[in-house]
Amino acid sequence: MKWIRRTMYLLIALACVLGILVFWTALRSERPAGFELVQATGADGHAFTVGVWYPTTARPQPTTWLGLRMMRVAREGPVAGRDLPLVVISHGNAGGPGSHADLALALADAGYVVAAPMHAGDNYQDQGAAGTVPWLGARNRELRSTVDYMLGQWKGRASIDPARIGAYGFSAGGITVLTALGARPDLGRIAQHCASTPEFICGLFREGGSPLLDPALAVKGNTFVPDPRIKAAVVAAPGLGFLMRPEALDAVGAPVQLWSAELDTHVPYATNTGVVRASLGPRAEFHAVPGAAHFSFLVPCGVLAPPLLCADPGDFDREAFHKRMHTSVLAFFEKHLRDHPPPA
Repeated sequence: MKWIRRTMYLLIALACVLGILVFWTALRSERPAGFELVQATGADGHAFTVGVWYPTTARPQPTTWLGLRMMRVAREGPVAGRDLPLVVISHGNAGGPGSHADLALALADAGYVVAAPMHAGDNYQDQGAAGTVPWLGARNRELRSTVDYMLGQWKGRASIDPARIGAYGFSAGGITVLTALGARPDLGRIAQHCASTPEFICGLFREGGSPLLDPALAVKGNTFVPDPRIKAAVVAAPGLGFLMRPEALDAVGAPVQLWSAELDTHVPYATNTGVVRASLGPRAEFHAVPGAAHFSFLVPCGVLAPPLLCADPGDFDREAFHKRMHTSVLAFFEKHLRDHPPPA
């Protein structure tokens, strides 16, 4: 039985080492950042979870696991500062509030409040709404409801400047943010596009028997409402760009920072980001990322790294890229939110 005891001791030792690594590599910010999970209520009366990061005076600890990473934050600490800008983050299909936790921490470190809703029925725990007719319209409304909650009910609402609100969206979150800016995608275009283009999302629609492949049903999902409170947005690898007719982005007046991964096979540039870029023209500040793939925009993976989400092409350094991207994103928001104080 000695081998059994030795094996147990070895497993215990490995578990301890893994635990130490998880805590040691926890995401952190230079200045203290607070964090909490709250419940907002959508327009349909259903509650959904929102992750919130913000400046605080409390001492952060590596105690909060979110998505793929441990975070060093002050859980439910007090909010520090006043007239703070707010950025809402819309995650991609099957993601969650932790999908861009490192960006949220970088923004909180710079004095921003960040709110990332967990889109109901389209997250890593529940995919029941993805591909349904109300799918994208519901995402659009949840982003608006998140802003409503942060300005009207969140404990630190008095610290937020309602005139300085921005948004960040990735993949399906990218088109979600664009609709909040006034874009008008046409879901009725899905069937024709997917009949001629072997795109990743089209395969998912076919495998799931999505009603969006029926144009008569799909158009019923064109229920997008803009949120004029959002003054600037960053959009990374926006999915479903092929839903945009040439005039679909005419109503987008807010400045947009647009990102594209060079080796993105999930959301090809030509039929997605390229369409958005061409339609926005000079309203978009464009960034191409050499060597990056679609999931390279997700939070850098830690010790526990699922290959699908964490494997980058070649020697691409996701962590180094994110540091550069965060600098650009912050500079963009500083230019379009910080430098334009609200009227007295």
